[in-house]
Amino acid sequence: MPKADTPDIRVAVSAADLETVHAIRREVFIVEQNVPEDEEWDDLDPTSLHLLAFGADGGPLGTGRLIHGEQALKLTGRDGTVLLGRLAVRAAARGTGLGAALVRAIEEQGRSRGAVELELHAQTHALGFYQRLGYVAEGPEYLDGGIPHRTMTRSLAG
Repeated sequence: MPKADTPDIRVAVSAADLETVHAIRREVFIVEQNVPEDEEWDDLDPTSLHLLAFGADGGPLGTGRLIHGEQALKLTGRDGTVLLGRLAVRAAARGTGLGAALVRAIEEQGRSRGAVELELHAQTHALGFYQRLGYVAEGPEYLDGGIPHRTMTRSLAG
């Protein structure tokens, strides 16, 4: 698949933006990957920062969220660590570089909030994708939403 031009990635701020975030996540996680709906929606959404990526035609193609502040500290137990979660790219945009651009945009949002490390919980089939972006797998494999995952981290320093 051809590489995406520089994607338009922005923070989701309006109710319509958040509906778009949920539509992409429903399509990718609930429909494609059969994640149970009650596991996809959680109490972290209202306090997370959500990003949306748009294609050249203005259509929404991907999303991801950043868990920061007290919520991130509670979940990781490490001050200065933020969490990337719910990274979802529509099938038509996979392999174009859009996912990597979303990860980098989420990292930048973390840095702007003073984070020195980013943690994520990767589906095991996506380990190579995240490793190419500098993430290192830690700990054992575990199930989340019925899908094998591993925790990965990357320093945001420098």
